[in-house]
Amino acid sequence: MGILWFPQVRLLHLALLAIAGLTLVYVYVLSSTPVIISPTPAHFIHNYTNGLLRSGPEDLQPPPAVGHSNETKPAIIASSSNSLSSSSNVNRNATTVSDVPSSVPVAAASQSQPAVPDLTRGVAAEIIYEAGHNDPSFDICPNFGKDLTLLIAITSAPSHISARMAIRQTWGHYSSRRDIAITFMLGTTSNATLLKQIKQEEYLYGDIITGKFIDTYDNLTLKTISMLEWVDNYCPKVSFVLKTDDDMFINVSRLLLFISKHKPEQRVIYGRLAKKWKPIRNKKSKYYISPQQYRPPIFPDFTTGPAYLMPGRLAKELYSAALNHTYFKLEDVFVTGIVASSLKIKRVHVPEFLNKRISFTACSVQRGISIHMVKGAEQYDLWKKLQDGLAKCK
Repeated sequence: MGILWFPQVRLLHLALLAIAGLTLVYVYVLSSTPVIISPTPAHFIHNYTNGLLRSGPEDLQPPPAVGHSNETKPAIIASSSNSLSSSSNVNRNATTVSDVPSSVPVAAASQSQPAVPDLTRGVAAEIIYEAGHNDPSFDICPNFGKDLTLLIAITSAPSHISARMAIRQTWGHYSSRRDIAITFMLGTTSNATLLKQIKQEEYLYGDIITGKFIDTYDNLTLKTISMLEWVDNYCPKVSFVLKTDDDMFINVSRLLLFISKHKPEQRVIYGRLAKKWKPIRNKKSKYYISPQQYRPPIFPDFTTGPAYLMPGRLAKELYSAALNHTYFKLEDVFVTGIVASSLKIKRVHVPEFLNKRISFTACSVQRGISIHMVKGAEQYDLWKKLQDGLAKCK
């Protein structure tokens, strides 16, 4: 006769219950098994300058630097900080904290020891440079430098307050002229007391520009790139720019005499020319340059960093090209050697650019344009001897 209707229904119910039970067991097993996720390693998330710097897979490498196609660069991507300006040149597709999966220990990573990328592996400058300035002080250069013959950009460390004051009270007084402007280029510092002093100093004198990078020796090239960006943005019409340091004595009157004999239209950087210098490959050296940063055995000729002069119109070219080159900390070699060479900008030796310490006699001070390794207190002595020399060394 076949199975009765009621037993059939009972068997169907039992089958459904069995299926449901197996499903629950399967879901329980899956939920109790740890899901393996490959989070971004904590050491890839770095607190660098004012923002976060991260590196990704090795196959995500930036394009080769202009003129250095044989160089290798690691895949390090810089993301912007909260204060990053809209004009920043860093990668807009960079990973941000919100992009990291929720399982990634972001908080733990951010609390780890701050680190910087291994620059010796070869990193494009645009990846670590944050465009813009925390304090642009654009009033230093009225009308974009249209009426300026000379802008003197002095690289200075935040703590060198007395050195800046000595310059203001000696050869820096030339900034009172309408055709000359003088500014100090600084990086940032985490010292709250020092920041307050610098803010007061900027309020009193209005001659400080602060870039978006930590002020360290390894970031000297970032400071010069920041200077070039500032000139391009706020002072592009200035005739000449002197880049110098705060331990330099500049004979401004002699520099102006030199400028009067040269045209700002020329594509030339003037200074003390260094020829056939070789990269130092000793990893223990302060000046170590790895093959990944610069492979050739000899640097291009360059003008030494304590002081060099360039037409203001070259700032834009140098700034744009610098971002496309592999970064390293020897700023004079980088900017006036490698970058200038790639742009076919000539470097010309000028004997008056001494860029070294000399005997502090009145006549020796008068004959030079730039003297190096001058302490703050010595600026006053040299300034007095320069005035004496005007009468005694004609």
